[in-house]
Amino acid sequence: MAESRTGSPPGGLLVQLDRSAALPLHRQLAVAVRDGVRSGRLRLGTTLPPTRRLAADLGVSRGVVVEAYQQLVAEGYLTSRPGGYTEVAIGPVRPRTIAAPAPRPAPRVDFGYGRYDVANFPRTAWMRSIRRAFARAPNERFAYLTGRGVPELHDALTDYLNRVRGTAATPDTVVVCTGYAQGVALLVQVLAARGARRLVVEDPSADDDARPLAEAAGLEVVGIPVDDDGIRTDVLDATPADAVVLTPSHQWPTGGVLPAQRRAAVLSWAERHGALVIEDDYDAEYRYDRAPVGAMQGLAPDRVVYAGSASKTLAPGLRLGWMVLPRGLVGEVAAAKIAMDRGSPVLDQLAFADFVAHGEFDRHLRRMRPVYRRRRDTLLAALAERLPSLEPAGISAGLHLVAWLPPNIDEAGLVAAAERRGVLVHGVAPYRLSATGPGGIIFGYSALREHAVADGVDLLAEAIDDLRAGR
Repeated sequence: MAESRTGSPPGGLLVQLDRSAALPLHRQLAVAVRDGVRSGRLRLGTTLPPTRRLAADLGVSRGVVVEAYQQLVAEGYLTSRPGGYTEVAIGPVRPRTIAAPAPRPAPRVDFGYGRYDVANFPRTAWMRSIRRAFARAPNERFAYLTGRGVPELHDALTDYLNRVRGTAATPDTVVVCTGYAQGVALLVQVLAARGARRLVVEDPSADDDARPLAEAAGLEVVGIPVDDDGIRTDVLDATPADAVVLTPSHQWPTGGVLPAQRRAAVLSWAERHGALVIEDDYDAEYRYDRAPVGAMQGLAPDRVVYAGSASKTLAPGLRLGWMVLPRGLVGEVAAAKIAMDRGSPVLDQLAFADFVAHGEFDRHLRRMRPVYRRRRDTLLAALAERLPSLEPAGISAGLHLVAWLPPNIDEAGLVAAAERRGVLVHGVAPYRLSATGPGGIIFGYSALREHAVADGVDLLAEAIDDLRAGR
């Protein structure tokens, strides 16, 4: 077996020498340093260890190191400075690359949906919560926890959701996750392991969470059409499935609110089929022209999973989400969470628990509602003035609205024409499971100032003129 020696002391140089090789040791050392310079591991200006110390680390004579350094200085890889310092003299040799295509220019106005105005993140209040949480947390909170998260956040979320959203949550039914997407992934994993075969979703609905996850797990995904009042329960009633994903408080993307009669019909369907209702309550805190609508989970806590997150209300970068689960699912979902990532970051959970418990979350939402309402009102006024043929829907709540197009305007054509004018909008068609339905444009307004909203509608009107003129 070849004998080798690796030197890797603190502040030293990681080099492996093979004493049984035909190549002399000083050349092996020179090759190792040369390769380190070429790859960029030893950067320009890096000081190498003195010859005596490196020789002792590697277990060789000082002459081996001196000869290797002298060779690399002659080749230009190293340089010697007065006082005996030896430094890397050149940068890495970079491989030739084919130039990447120039990035597409940023849009002048971006009506992208699902965003939050992060400029309004309450930094001062959040920092106070971090300090309090860090100072008061028991030592055991920083050890490995269960997959459910920290007890402080269970308590804070239970109090908040029961008070504001009308849930029937208890601390022992809450599981903390890193956003809604992970929550759905955990549920799909557990349901598939239990033998689930079919998942029902709204049509149209978001295509980046439940749908691809269910299909990847081998579940059949069936779309049920929605109308102005949300999912059509007459169609759902004839569709057996293991679970249904709903946005009952503000259907995504159409904005419909599921009325009491349909909510009862959904729960009756779930009871008959032994199915689970997954309630995505993604932006219910933002309402402008209607009274609050309570969560479905409060009507049937043994049949409904309530899923929420801080992404639309506080900041998506926090990666904080939660589920209120039927008791029979808590253990399996918590175990799946542990298997996936060993649990969500503790300090973020403790800080959010403090933030909620001290009323900062309520105050932040009260500050943001009029901000978003002004932006929505600006959008509605601009559409009424510049594009009266478009029919806004889902305007009473949330952070986006849909504008239905008249039959003579092609949705895909308008999206492309708007992009040429520097406006980013999304059509409804990509989120349909079926090919039927009117054309529509999704306007996200939460991250735009009022003047940008008005400018964007003006540019969209010009794009429609382009379409009609055949340009």
